[in-house]
Amino acid sequence: MNILLWHVHGSWTTSFVHGSHRYLIPTTPDRGPYGLGRARTYPWPDNAVEVSPEELPIADVDLVILQRPEEIDRAEQWLRRRPGRDLPAIYVEHNTPKGDVPNTRHPMADRDDLLIAHVTGFNQIFWDTGATRSTVVDHGIVAPSASYTGELDRLAVVINEPVRRGRVTGTDLLPQFAEIAPLDVFGMGVAGLADHLGLPADRLTSHDDVPQERMHTELARRRAYLHLCRWTSLGLSLIEAMAIGMPVVALATTEAVMAVPPEAGALATRTDTLLDAARRFIAEPATARQAGAAARTAARDRYGLDRFLADWDRLLEEEVCGSR
Repeated sequence: MNILLWHVHGSWTTSFVHGSHRYLIPTTPDRGPYGLGRARTYPWPDNAVEVSPEELPIADVDLVILQRPEEIDRAEQWLRRRPGRDLPAIYVEHNTPKGDVPNTRHPMADRDDLLIAHVTGFNQIFWDTGATRSTVVDHGIVAPSASYTGELDRLAVVINEPVRRGRVTGTDLLPQFAEIAPLDVFGMGVAGLADHLGLPADRLTSHDDVPQERMHTELARRRAYLHLCRWTSLGLSLIEAMAIGMPVVALATTEAVMAVPPEAGALATRTDTLLDAARRFIAEPATARQAGAAARTAARDRYGLDRFLADWDRLLEEEVCGSR
């Protein structure tokens, strides 16, 4: 199939474009939010092809993947065809609902012209999508090549924009863990985080927008992985860290309770429990390695790329064939 989708979420899109289809990625000269083009810090296969808005009216497109409400109108403008009416369309919901949870209405609620595909079961049950059909396609990842060593008595975190997002991503909890071991925080928009939290530079080091492969290599050297998000969807960086073989210290919120089995580390809603686990992993490398091995098995069993792509192929075929 020829599938049109915007580059919105780098990790998810990296997995998606590893399928057997041709993926048309809108690209504009400014590389803005609606024309980002191919990823620069993730490895993408050649079947992810950049396409300009001017090329889209005559492009052969079998299906449109939507990820933001405004993409329906933009797709119609650029394609001169309406997603859901002239072309099959699937709306991928990556996020937990905002606002009046659990009564939040989805922006695509009560539509009969598309399907909503949630990336977690938690998201599906918490969003109110009304009469719109919905399903779940669990995440899948390209297995990292890095392998856990845990040689550094440090804790790793991956958060995008931790200052702006604050309590949502558990940024305010980081200083408590910095008392146990130095933190290495990877992600976009992490520069200046130590100053924002009032931490000395030797207790928190920011690693801003590091290419994925190099980030995985660095994560693997840290003793354990911290996942302190209060209200976000399931971060692919968590699954990647588990697949590397890192033990996990995580808040038992949203889909994390399904992704992290007890033997893979610590999962709790009490900060003291998580702090104790972090201390234990720092003090007992063998315990950390044992939990990391369980995390690796869980991640690769449930979130393997082959399963993810097979699930998507079934869904794509159903939607395209059903439309025809």
